Amino acid sequence: MMADFMNRILKEQKDVVFLVSTLSKGNLAQQNYNSFVSNASNFPLLKPYLINSEVSGEEDAYIPTEYNVYVLPRDLYKEGSVLKRGAMQRFLREMTTGDFGMGLGKRIFLIKDECHQATTNLDGESAFFARTFNFSATPKLSRAQQPDVEITDEEAINAKLIKRVELNEDENATVDDAIDKFLEIKNQYDNLLGVHPCLIIQISNKDKAEEEWNQKILPALNKHQALKWMLIVDAYKTNGVEDTSKYLQCDTNDDVKKRLHPSKWKDYAKGSHSTIDVIIFKMVISEGWDIPRACMLFQVRDTTSQQLDEQVMGRVRRNPRLLDFERLSEEAQQLASTAWVWGIRPKEMQKQIPVRLWYVGNESVRNQIKVKTTRLLEPTERKDFDENAFMASQSKPVAYKDIFSLYQKLNQGDEALSKLCYKYAGNDFMKWWHFMECYDKIKKEYDTFEVDYEKSMVERDEETSFPINSAYMESSNKDVLEDWIWCRHESENATFCFDSDAEKEWSSILRNLAQKAIAEVEQISEDERYLWGKNFPLNSEINYEYYSNGVHKSYPDFIMKDKKGRIHVFEVKCLNGSGKAGFSEEEYKEKVEKLKECYKFCSKKLKSHIFHIPIKLGDKWEIYTYEDGKEKNLTKEMFKSSLKE
Repeated sequence: MMADFMNRILKEQKDVVFLVSTLSKGNLAQQNYNSFVSNASNFPLLKPYLINSEVSGEEDAYIPTEYNVYVLPRDLYKEGSVLKRGAMQRFLREMTTGDFGMGLGKRIFLIKDECHQATTNLDGESAFFARTFNFSATPKLSRAQQPDVEITDEEAINAKLIKRVELNEDENATVDDAIDKFLEIKNQYDNLLGVHPCLIIQISNKDKAEEEWNQKILPALNKHQALKWMLIVDAYKTNGVEDTSKYLQCDTNDDVKKRLHPSKWKDYAKGSHSTIDVIIFKMVISEGWDIPRACMLFQVRDTTSQQLDEQVMGRVRRNPRLLDFERLSEEAQQLASTAWVWGIRPKEMQKQIPVRLWYVGNESVRNQIKVKTTRLLEPTERKDFDENAFMASQSKPVAYKDIFSLYQKLNQGDEALSKLCYKYAGNDFMKWWHFMECYDKIKKEYDTFEVDYEKSMVERDEETSFPINSAYMESSNKDVLEDWIWCRHESENATFCFDSDAEKEWSSILRNLAQKAIAEVEQISEDERYLWGKNFPLNSEINYEYYSNGVHKSYPDFIMKDKKGRIHVFEVKCLNGSGKAGFSEEEYKEKVEKLKECYKFCSKKLKSHIFHIPIKLGDKWEIYTYEDGKEKNLTKEMFKSSLKE
């Protein structure tokens, strides 16, 4: 995300240089630098340079000026260091101009990585920085680190950026329990994802580590001789900084012990195909260790155990197939999107509540609600567009553009256009080059087609329904719902949460309508369940594609089947958010207009479905209803009456 952020700014502002200040521990700076280099094809404008320890050890340190991203390990710039004695200030003056002399005229943007860790080493140079940006997965609200831009945990889970957590808070759970679960999913990971999974066991700091290792962990591992494990407990510290070349305690039953120094073990264990099954670390597995294949975390318990740290949980929440996730089967996607954790919930962590449909045994509820959905055609599916004829009509350029920038443009563009490019060009390089020279014209043609829903919108082949299992994030917007399609997994508790107060209020409206004989009823054992429910996004296939500078999916909030067998689709919106941080009323209204246009055409394609966009403004509701391609603008009372017709 940081690389993408910098690359986007450099597209628009050529005079910007970034100084990325990051923590020194765990080789985090080196990892950031390596990431910028390895992602060069995705972010070609970045020219990274690592200010490393060799620089700080020189008598007259020098930082070159021909780069635009400088990665600085925080502890290299402190009192007594070579950089502090003048090298850094010379660099900052040479880069800038104005008050600081005739430099290169650059504007320096400072990025503080892992900003939840308080740092002050660059505060004295703040006059050199045109802007300062703070990045963190775990900002400290207690230090007023209120995000300007935030991706919530729920949003990240629904977008499959991170895994959802199946958290086991049973205080009696053992290492054996974790290993049994690991063995259960190990073959699935290998076969479905092509990734070798990893279980992380978190133990206490050195005062209790030996006891936990000898009495709880090693005996459990010895029951499974085929498992490869690695123990890295603690490292020496010099002036408070870990020296990863020296370890107080480390061991492994893998032959890496004979080949690599312990300082290399972490890198050895990271790869997707590493044979290490179980990694045992001390309490603080914090910033800078990237191991997406890790899918389980077990926290050894004792009476003084601390709550799980979100940084530690982050080790097992990274998606191991993030870049090609959409190509995976549904079963593989489910596997790649789940992390198993045994521990005590962090105070900051929202609780995820699992839910399931009533009477899953014969799927009666699922069978009674069948929902039709729509998608937008890709360019390769168009029958009215011949890419060969189109390209034949385009004159070839006198001089071709740089192939690397064209390749980058293709990768950053719409995936549908990428498919069209390779369908047209095949293995012919010159045809590929010509296509990319005409890319903007083709994109314009594509955009024009996609926004014309009469041509681009089609019904999906298969009907769908609610997933058997889903989940929601705990919030303050709660309501008790005992007679709809969902039930809680873990208890008889019938309290459910909603994303907003508007959603909660609309659910009450639907419940009242359902109980007044509007919704269809399904008999389950001795109880009746009304056929309506929240479309929780997790695992849901109920979505509708629309176009807004690219193809997006709208997951409606509620689905209801009425007594006449009609399916009602509800997308709830609220215009009472002005004044909230990060809320753009104009952008929100634009999105609502795009959704209204989408659902209008959906209603024309899907005759048995009626689409509604209830919008709350102040204390009142304005409902836009779409049926057979026609729009009605209703009040709440008019809407209730319309359902009885």
